[in-house]
Amino acid sequence: MNEQERKPVVLAVDDTPENLDVVKGLLTPEFVVKAAVNGMMALKIVEKRPPDLILLDIRMPKMDGFEVCRKLKSDAASAGIPVIFLTGESDAESEADALAAGAVGYITKPINPDTLLAKIDDCLN
Repeated sequence: MNEQERKPVVLAVDDTPENLDVVKGLLTPEFVVKAAVNGMMALKIVEKRPPDLILLDIRMPKMDGFEVCRKLKSDAASAGIPVIFLTGESDAESEADALAAGAVGYITKPINPDTLLAKIDDCLN
């Protein structure tokens, strides 16, 4: 088994390429990072090969993060994958909606690297 196969797989879902680049740069040393630029792409990736964890933005065109999370949690094949919302939305209502949709965490942008890594570590261990 090579080194890449032993690393946990994190799927980052965000419609802003710069945000995906930040997440990839931060996580790549410890994780295999896959990226999706919208909710439909994320669901297809999960269906093909489920990741160990999903980082999910809220505000995306066509299908927002809440809907993506609800779809993931309603499917037995993906229901157990931890979802952490990584978003610019800092209001209490969005956080409550994210947790109600099935997320295990809610982190606001700009990303605090230590907070993100600690939350991922909590979810995977």
